[in-house]
Amino acid sequence: MATTALQRTGSSYQRTSPSSSPRQRLSSHRSSSLSRFERDGFSLANTTDSGTEAAEAASRAAIEEFQKDSVFAKFLAEDFSPTQFASEALSSGSAAASSEKLQEGIQLLEKQLRSEVFLRRDELLQQLSNLKETESVLTVVRAGVESLQASTQRVRSEIAEPYKQIKIKSRQLASLHDTVELLRSVIRALKQLKKLQELMESGGAKADLAKAAQLYNEIETLTKEADLAGVEVLDEEIPWLLEVGNQIRSEAMKGLESGMEALNQAEVGSILQVFYNMGELKSTVESLINKYKGLVVKSVSSALDMKAISASAGSSQGSGGLQRSGAPQAAGGSRARESLWQRMGACMDQLHSILLAAWHLQRVLSKKRDPISHIGFLDEVMQVRDCYVRALLLRRENKIGDLEVAQSFS
Repeated sequence: MATTALQRTGSSYQRTSPSSSPRQRLSSHRSSSLSRFERDGFSLANTTDSGTEAAEAASRAAIEEFQKDSVFAKFLAEDFSPTQFASEALSSGSAAASSEKLQEGIQLLEKQLRSEVFLRRDELLQQLSNLKETESVLTVVRAGVESLQASTQRVRSEIAEPYKQIKIKSRQLASLHDTVELLRSVIRALKQLKKLQELMESGGAKADLAKAAQLYNEIETLTKEADLAGVEVLDEEIPWLLEVGNQIRSEAMKGLESGMEALNQAEVGSILQVFYNMGELKSTVESLINKYKGLVVKSVSSALDMKAISASAGSSQGSGGLQRSGAPQAAGGSRARESLWQRMGACMDQLHSILLAAWHLQRVLSKKRDPISHIGFLDEVMQVRDCYVRALLLRRENKIGDLEVAQSFS
């Protein structure tokens, strides 16, 4: 600092002597410390439009020099700490020098900023103009958004209330529709009940029995499909309806048994129509076939009951009733064979009547059709087709068993 230094004032330089004042020496020291940074800054400030590239190069050089400086480079570190920098400056005893150094850096940065603004003034002005245009556009957009929000709110208020009303009215309409359907089903069920009552009071002819079965089935179907349980006017008629149903089934079953015994196709067909109208044709035919099967098994078992055969032969000795030697044994065996063949004859007669009834039932089922839906009764009960075949097979097995038993007595 004691040496002679150059001080720049405006565009001229002034030499200071050692005898200068402290203020002059400090100013001279600051001028000498700027050295290359100051010259580069001034060169950028005096750059004209024709030397823009040279000014930018000088600016980059000044910034690189700033980065290479040992003091200023600390400010570029990511972990820079102002407290640590101040502590180091104070501990080194060069606080004044560090302060001057920082002032130099601030001045250099200010010059660089002014230079950058000057070099890019046209671009900045253009961006400023664009920013103003953008602000005006944003103002228009903001006004449009506010208008759209207001319109949306207005439309929402105009639609929400009608939507609520439509929802309530739709619910009411659905309830009214369900009520109307329920009333319609109740009215129809009451009409059918009235017809059924008049029909049952007029007398139970077979033709009327089929009509009564149809009315009964319609009432049952309406009650189940429309879920009319709980309707008082119908609940009062339920006991009577159940009684009528049992009466129809009982009379129809009696007519079916009499028709099967007489092999009357017309009578059997009319009774099957009754069960079809009630929706019980399949179960009725199955129960009838099961009954015939039980009769077949019972008849065969009775015919081949050895205890009964021995008892009917008149033997009184032994558990089997047969003597062990002599003529009495032969006489007992002949009586046993005669009793067996009598029983087999009665069994065959009964099997014949049962098979004939099954064949008669199959013929009626194959011929009879519903007059309304034209559905064949045999198609309604498909498994009835093999009932006759099973009966024939059972008869053949029984015959084979009878022959084996007869051979045991011969």
